[in-house]
Amino acid sequence: MEVADIRKHYGDLKAVDGVSFTVAEGEFFGILGPNGAGKTTTLEIVEGLREPDSGSVTLLGAQPWPRNAKLLPRIGVQLQASSFFEKLTAREQLETFGSLYGVPPAKATEMLELVGLSDKANVPENKLSGGQRQRLSIACALVHDPDLVFLDEPTAALDPQARRNLWDVLRAIQERGKTIVYTTHYLDEAEILCDRVAIMDKGRILAMDTPAKLIRGLDAPTRVSLERGSLTVAEAEAFQGVDHVQEDETSLTISTREPAPVLSALAERGALDGLQVRTATLEDVFLNLTGREYRA
Repeated sequence: MEVADIRKHYGDLKAVDGVSFTVAEGEFFGILGPNGAGKTTTLEIVEGLREPDSGSVTLLGAQPWPRNAKLLPRIGVQLQASSFFEKLTAREQLETFGSLYGVPPAKATEMLELVGLSDKANVPENKLSGGQRQRLSIACALVHDPDLVFLDEPTAALDPQARRNLWDVLRAIQERGKTIVYTTHYLDEAEILCDRVAIMDKGRILAMDTPAKLIRGLDAPTRVSLERGSLTVAEAEAFQGVDHVQEDETSLTISTREPAPVLSALAERGALDGLQVRTATLEDVFLNLTGREYRA
């Protein structure tokens, strides 16, 4: 898959402003960004749902726009807002979606098992929980066995347990050799699941690499937090390798780029009870690139 300099403007709004990236076969690729960054518009252009003003997209050796009927059986799309047929059970939903691609009804059983809904096969879709509906939506996008899968915020609005259950589904999809392109606001999720990520803001890609390389490139300090009263600010500042010490009502936090001597000094003082060590995460990279202001 190759995306080359795509652009989409709405008057003065540059929703997508020169976005380029490639996705290898079998890769799990994430597109991250704050609200209004252009993630969904980019995905819709790549999927062939929206025409770009300029630039080009190649999926599986073909162009998705104008709408390419020959390409449709090879791609699966799960949109932000899922729509199902009224009054159909989970199994009937899958059978109906599959029939559009000439898939036999028996395929529904396999897909229900893949997304962990075998015991909900005969339950009407409107009786499923939010997490179960999301899993059913993904199953509908996969029922025709596409090579390339697009998922737009598949874990949005799910509780932590449902979200982690869906992670297992996404891993299982990739293990089948599928290429996955998805968007999410959950940075911890992207750090765990994605082979590479692109961080977008204001219609542009600001950074793109593996989560580990992006985090290393930030050169952020390690933060060591311990209960307040374990030692004084002055004592902490005297440790080798300390950059900064901050104390609040409950804890004392040491920022350092040399955590080994700091941890050793704390161990010598018997100050390890309740200690927490936090290294940089993909969220730190994200906030460093896009800022911390609220986005509606």
